[in-house]
Amino acid sequence: MDINNPFLITSDYVSAAYFCDREAETKMMIENILNGRNTVLISPRRMGKSGLIGHVFNTRAIKAAYRTFSIDLYAASSLSEMVLFLGKAITDSLKTGGKKRMDTFISLAKSLRPGMKLDTLSGQMKFDLSLGEIERPKDSLEEIFAYLDQSDKPCLVAIDEFQQIAEFPEENVLELLRTRVQKCKNALFIFSGSKRRMMERLFNDPSNPFYMSCEPLYLDPIDRDKYRQFACNHFLKESKTLDDACFNWTYDLLEGHTWYVQRMLNELFARTAAGKAATCETAAGALDHIIKAGSRAYEEQFSAIPSAQKQLLIAIAREGKAEHVTSMAFVKKHALKSPSTVQSALRILYDKEIVTKEHDAYFITNRFFAFWIRSRYVG
Repeated sequence: MDINNPFLITSDYVSAAYFCDREAETKMMIENILNGRNTVLISPRRMGKSGLIGHVFNTRAIKAAYRTFSIDLYAASSLSEMVLFLGKAITDSLKTGGKKRMDTFISLAKSLRPGMKLDTLSGQMKFDLSLGEIERPKDSLEEIFAYLDQSDKPCLVAIDEFQQIAEFPEENVLELLRTRVQKCKNALFIFSGSKRRMMERLFNDPSNPFYMSCEPLYLDPIDRDKYRQFACNHFLKESKTLDDACFNWTYDLLEGHTWYVQRMLNELFARTAAGKAATCETAAGALDHIIKAGSRAYEEQFSAIPSAQKQLLIAIAREGKAEHVTSMAFVKKHALKSPSTVQSALRILYDKEIVTKEHDAYFITNRFFAFWIRSRYVG
C-alpha cells in the first residue's frame, strides 16, 4: 500500500510505522491476553482505541498465536445487529482461511444460514450474511461462541462501543453475553467504549453482570514529546520540517486528542513543500481550511438543532470547557433562559453525543464543530 501522507486519518490500522507510541498500553494489553485476562478499554471517541487494538492484534506475539476479530457496535441497536456484525467478522476471516474452517463454521452456525451470494459490484459469488437471516439471535450467538470455543487457535474478540448493548431493546442481553463469555474457554475479549460513566457502571457496579470481570485500561492523550518526535520524523523523511512551536500550538489547541491532532498534521504535511517548514502560520491556515471544508455539514447540523440547545452550544463553545452549566451564574453569564431549560437541553445534547463530559466539564465533542460555532457566533 502506497502512503502519500503518513498522518493517516482512517480508523483502520495500517502498520507500526504509522502508529504513535502507546507502548505502555500495548504492553499492558498483551500481558492481559497472555495471562488469560479480558480487558475493558475506556476513552473518549477518536482517542485511538481502534488503532491500539489493531496494533496489538498485529504484534508478533498475538498475530502468530491467536485468531482475531473486531466489531464496532456504534451503529448497532439490537441483539440481531450485534450477532450480524460478529458473524460477518468471522465469515470475512474465513474467506482466506481454508475450506476446513469454513465447513466447521457452517456446521455450527446453522441458524445464521450463511451462504454464497452474488456481489453486485464485482459480479462474483461470495460467502456472506445478512440481517434478515438472523431469525433467532440468541441461538445464533450461542452457535458463534461454540465456533470460537472449537477454533483451532485461541481467539481474541474486540467489541468497540460496548456500552450500546445496554440500550438494546431485548431483555437480559448483558446477562446472556456474560454467560457466553464465561463459558467460552478458547476466547478472550476486549470491551471498549467511549461513554466513560456508562462503561464504568457496566464494569464497576456490583449489580451488573460484567462487574469486576476485566482488567481496566484508560486511554489518555499521547504524550506530547513522543507525539512531536513521531510527527517530526515523518516530516524529515520527506525533507520537510515541523517547527516545535507549530506542533505545540496544534497539540495544545486540540488538547492532544489523537484524531484531531492527526487531522491537523495531515493538513500541515500536505501544505508543506519539500525543503520547507510547517510553522504556526501554516497551522492557522490549516485549521481555517479544515473548518471551511466542513462548514456546509456544520451548518446543516446546527440548523437542525432546537433553539435552546443552540444557545447552550454557543455558550459551551465560548467557554471551551464549561463547568457548572446548570448553575444560575452560568445561565446569567450567557443569557440563557433558566437552569431547568439548560438541564433539558444538556441531557439531549449529551445523549446525542454532541457534547461530552470529562472531569466535571462539558465540551463539544467534535472539536472542529466547536471552532466553527465559535467563529460564527462568538465575538
